[in-house]
Amino acid sequence: MRPASPSGIDSQTIICLPMKSKTYDYLIVGAGLFGATYAYFARKAGKKCLVIDKRPHLGGNIHCHEVAGIHVHQYGAHIFHTSNKRVWKFVTSLVEFNRYTNSPVAHYRGKLYNLPFNMNTFYQMWDVTTPEEADAKLEEQRAEAVENMRMAGAIEPRNLEEQAQLLIGKDIYERLIKGYTEKQWGRRCTDLPAFIIKRLPVRMVFDNNYFNDRYQGIPIGGYNRLIDALLEGVETRVEADFFTDRQAWEAMADKIVFTGKIDEYYNYRFGKLEYRTVRFEQETLDMPNYQGNAVVNYTDAEVPFTRIIEHKHFEMFGAEVYETPETVISREYSTEWKEGMEPYYPVNDDRNTALYKQYEALARSEENVVFGGRLAEYKYYDMAPIVEKVMGLWPESSQEV
Repeated sequence: MRPASPSGIDSQTIICLPMKSKTYDYLIVGAGLFGATYAYFARKAGKKCLVIDKRPHLGGNIHCHEVAGIHVHQYGAHIFHTSNKRVWKFVTSLVEFNRYTNSPVAHYRGKLYNLPFNMNTFYQMWDVTTPEEADAKLEEQRAEAVENMRMAGAIEPRNLEEQAQLLIGKDIYERLIKGYTEKQWGRRCTDLPAFIIKRLPVRMVFDNNYFNDRYQGIPIGGYNRLIDALLEGVETRVEADFFTDRQAWEAMADKIVFTGKIDEYYNYRFGKLEYRTVRFEQETLDMPNYQGNAVVNYTDAEVPFTRIIEHKHFEMFGAEVYETPETVISREYSTEWKEGMEPYYPVNDDRNTALYKQYEALARSEENVVFGGRLAEYKYYDMAPIVEKVMGLWPESSQEV
């Protein structure tokens, strides 16, 4: 296995212009998790691949860089979690994972609440100590939400605010959902569609584990090690933009795996899809422990950022935290996407959904192009479903996993 490097660029990575001859089975556009996993299984099947990425590093949004001995998640927190044993067996066969358990905390006007919503949250919110007491309080507030809708002449929730209060009640909505959601989307909850929140997990146990999955963790040494293992033996080129010399790139391979924006691939034929994005303010602090947790959400609207990530807590536990005298934090801001910014999340409203379906119809007609990943499929993906999907595309190569 190749050693990880802070830049994500190793000895096999070449920065250069496209060649003239057609020498590859697959040109894979994008060196994120979809592209890297596809390259891994294609190589196992005896295919020759070239992976290109316009960024100066491999790994896409799971890329890490090292600061003060800490692996910083450059594009936001990434926690690998799955209940699929084959997927877990596969990734842990490539690199060792640690025991990290995602247990975010919500900060609201000076008070802290555990997430996801569980008995710790309900005790902090209402001083209830038993599941029966908590359930009674939730039912009381849900009934109040139904009555408020009835008084307004509504049978079904008309917006996200009404939907959230039907699911979780007024208190939790106003303290832990409203401000955070409005910062994420840049819109009032009363202007957001109800379907954005289909369900809110409620756990009548004292358990702060955010995920229900059987397996979770983070690669020891950071995600660059996972990407390096996936791309071992595969030719890669960074700072290589597919669209600057598209014809030359397309002429190099029999098939293309495209993980970029699907509307850009078709030259915005039907119009441009919209995205949400995030930006980060990174700071190195001269202290070993800033907030005591990897992720703290700031849920009141008055605080401009949505959360603070303290990166060392992804990989350092207990006394390890104090072995590194400094710590690195990232304040995360959600914002509207504009040209030149990194697109993160699709905007799943009626306009964008209809627009994507037009592009999807074009994609289905392609015989020699595979579209995959959050930008090419215009959907939010966790990491494990990406790996699972690629394994499904290469059943023979992945059957031994």
